[in-house]
Order: sequence, then C-alpha cells, then structure tokens
Amino acid sequence: MTYDDARLAAIYDIDNPDGPDHDFFRSLANETAATRIVDLGCGTGILTVTLTRDDRQVTGIDPAGAMLDLASRRPGGDEVRWIRGTSESIAQGSADLVLMTGNVAMHILGDAWYETLDDIAAGLRSGGVLAFESRNPEAKAWEQWGAGESDRQTPVGALRESVDVDAPDEHGVVVMHCHNEFLDESCILDIDQSLQFRSRAEIVEDLGRAGLQVDGVYRNWDRDVFTGGSGQPLMVFVARRP
Repeated sequence: MTYDDARLAAIYDIDNPDGPDHDFFRSLANETAATRIVDLGCGTGILTVTLTRDDRQVTGIDPAGAMLDLASRRPGGDEVRWIRGTSESIAQGSADLVLMTGNVAMHILGDAWYETLDDIAAGLRSGGVLAFESRNPEAKAWEQWGAGESDRQTPVGALRESVDVDAPDEHGVVVMHCHNEFLDESCILDIDQSLQFRSRAEIVEDLGRAGLQVDGVYRNWDRDVFTGGSGQPLMVFVARRP
C-alpha cells in the first residue's frame, strides 16, 4: 500500500496513534544510550520526533514523500533529518539503534527483506541494536481483517472503506484489497497492501544470516517472553550487532 497519496497520509495518525509500542521503543532508546537513531519506515514521524534530544542525532527514512511532508511539518520535525528512501540510505556504521515500527518489517517482501537486514547490519556500529515487531502467523490475524463497507469522518472528509483479504500464499504473503472512497471529492482509491508473515524461527534465522544476534523476543510491549502459539499474536524482536 502506498501512502504517497496525501489523503491516505493525512489519516495515518488516526489509525496508528501513539501508544505502548512507542513507549517501548522510547524506553529502548534510553536504555541503550543511543545517540544516533534511525527510524526506518518512519511514516509521518509520530514516533520519530519524540526520540529527539540535544545529545541525539535522529534520522527518519521512508519511501513515501507525502508521509515525509507531514513529518517535516510536525512540531519537532526540524530536529530530525528526513530522508526519502529505503534501508540503502543508512550509512555504514552510522547508527546505535535502528527501529522498524508499525509492522514495517512485514511490508518488506521477498528478497528485499534479506537486503534490508544486510543494510541494517552494515549500518549499525558494533554493539548497535535493531528492534521491530511482526505478527505471529500462528494467530492467523488475517482472518479478522476482512471488513464490510463502512463510513467515517477523517481530516480529509468523509471516507467510505472496505477490505477484502486473500489467504496467505506459500511465502506467507497476505494481500489486503483496500477500497477507499473519498465521498466529498467523489474520488476512489483501490489499493493492494501486502504483508509477509514470518515465524519466529524464520526471523531469528534471517537475523542470524545478516550477522545479528537476537537478545530477546517478546509477546507484548511489557516484554513478556514470546513462547509461541495462536494466543500470542505479537512478536517483538530485539537484536544486536556483535
């Protein structure tokens, strides 16, 4: 799904507000004493700007220009270096902490996932940390995502929306067919959003392949250890470059 459409970017924060996930990442930044932080897939910068301090260099990277336009205008946005791009934009050895939040990791499909992890590993200094969340495929969250047509008011006017969801393919990729009808403009955007579900074992293996050591896998933002099963829909990974 592209958020390069300004209308979709404008409603992003309503659907993805600040919350316990952001508290987790802010706490991790403090605990690791990170002074150089990269928020990869930063979106509108709702979390990114809250990571800034006088002794920190914070960089937000996202491929969607419309999202970065909002991020740069956000209060505190002038304290962040914004880059339109992907993981290739992370300079080698430039980061103490790299974050991928809001299911960013799941939006990175196929070989691009391995390339992203390689870029992150190269971008982290020795001892640097990567943190992100992913959904546990055993919980089959996609079965709850299909939704009939509904209307709501948004910052860009009345929106009618619906979602149809395909079952995962052999690679764990789920496609959501999103219908967005902006009623005040008589404008329709039909967009496909793809998410790749990976198991804990697959992600741990992928991190190891990139040269990253897993410090912990949690089932919630309170850092309870992930033990698997359909009753634990969330996986939060913290890994380190040795």
